[in-house]
Amino acid sequence: MPLRLDIKKKLSARSDRVKCVDFHPTEPWTLSALYSGNIFIWDYNTQTLVKQLEVCNLPVRCAKFVTRKQWIATASDDMHVRVFNYNTLEKAHEFEAHTDYIRYIAIHPTLPYLLSSSDDMSIKLWDWDKNWANTQVFEGHAHYVMMCQWNPKDTNLFASCSLDRSIKVWGVGGGQTSSCHFTLTGHQRGVNCVEYSPGGEKPYIISGSDDRTVKIWDYQTKQCIQTLSGHTNNVSYALFHPTLPIILTGSEDGTVRIWHGSTYRLEATLSYFLERVWSIAVLKGSNTASIGYDEGTVVIKLGSEEPVASMHSGKIIWAKGNEIQTANLKLLDEGAQAKEGEKLPLSVKDMGAAEVFPQYVCHHPNGRLFAVCGDGEFVIYTAQALRNKSYGPALEFVWAHSGSYGTRDSNGKITVFQDFKESFSFKPPFVVEEIYGGRLLGVRGGDFICFYDWTEYRLIRRIDVVPRNVIWSEDGNNVVLVCPDSFYVLKHDKDAVQAALVSGAQVDEDGIE
Repeated sequence: MPLRLDIKKKLSARSDRVKCVDFHPTEPWTLSALYSGNIFIWDYNTQTLVKQLEVCNLPVRCAKFVTRKQWIATASDDMHVRVFNYNTLEKAHEFEAHTDYIRYIAIHPTLPYLLSSSDDMSIKLWDWDKNWANTQVFEGHAHYVMMCQWNPKDTNLFASCSLDRSIKVWGVGGGQTSSCHFTLTGHQRGVNCVEYSPGGEKPYIISGSDDRTVKIWDYQTKQCIQTLSGHTNNVSYALFHPTLPIILTGSEDGTVRIWHGSTYRLEATLSYFLERVWSIAVLKGSNTASIGYDEGTVVIKLGSEEPVASMHSGKIIWAKGNEIQTANLKLLDEGAQAKEGEKLPLSVKDMGAAEVFPQYVCHHPNGRLFAVCGDGEFVIYTAQALRNKSYGPALEFVWAHSGSYGTRDSNGKITVFQDFKESFSFKPPFVVEEIYGGRLLGVRGGDFICFYDWTEYRLIRRIDVVPRNVIWSEDGNNVVLVCPDSFYVLKHDKDAVQAALVSGAQVDEDGIE
């Protein structure tokens, strides 16, 4: 099942060649480092250039926000690292860091450290609290060092990659010069980019190479566990998305490819016709991504940030990435009066991780179970302890009022289950676009919706509107069809339906009158 990621362009800003992009963690800013020697800060909400700065008259290959100091750090082809205050644009510091072009700088997540990697085949560690002293040098690569990245799980470690076709992992804190812990080899040509898996739950490193492939490595077993092929030119950037189960890769073929994070299937190929891709950045806790091209910067939003959630009599369940969390509104302090527009102080409980990436969560009508649907599968869990009750393939999943449930597969076949066992299945005589649960099983086609009986394959009524949502009253006597610009409230007469069925009246293609 595709991940159904809607991709919206939030910013498309033309400029000289962009060699590096970065996000500010709290402001809606993306930072672009330019081959012309400038840096630009774009506001991707208003599509405006907020700040620009001329760093030098040679290419700036890398620029990063250092938010805790309100700095931008830059690395350029004059072999200098410069630090600017991004509010005043004044230069805070400048020093010569290497004897050849600097390819990349990585900022330590907590300590006052900056790593720089260079064409002089070395990586250097700089401590800004010690007046930018060079506290360690890491030598061992046999060609240009293209990138270095800190390990988010163990921040004493970092990985580097080089045109010598290798990836190396190093540790800081062991004297002035340091030897590498281990080397990962397998790429046929030079390696341009390396990145750790962000959560740290999987011990993975991802790399992209001039051999046009992306490789995923397990840094504990030191094995390559997957190779992603498909780009038609050098791969310049590859990373795991911090919140979505996807991998983003960029290439000199001009495309960004989106791969599924666990099945590794290609989900989408994006082309914005701005020539070669040089850099991709993602923002923790957000669905945005920034892409740096030959001809400018693009910021996209992947998927919706609408929460995947369900509530049953005050108990809320929602998905945060793969994690399922829960809270109970009934446990709120009775004495505390909540004002309108105020956030409620909920105590959130982590239930654990779902086996599928949730794109839909819904409670069973009695609240004791809930279903999660995503990745082409559904899983039914107990609401108390996240115990797996049932599972199976499904693009969509809906509950009936009685606790039966229905699924739709990729071929448009609908299957109804009673007591966790398949009761019957059918393929309607039209293309199914969406299904809805409730007193009757709603099946939406191109320009109408059909309601079917839950007990056997029987059309109850066809209605010529295209709802986005179907909401039943608790007693099942009324139903609201929510359309894009209107809604309809319909009465459902159960007894009349029953009488028509008993009398054996002819049912036409519109169902029972």
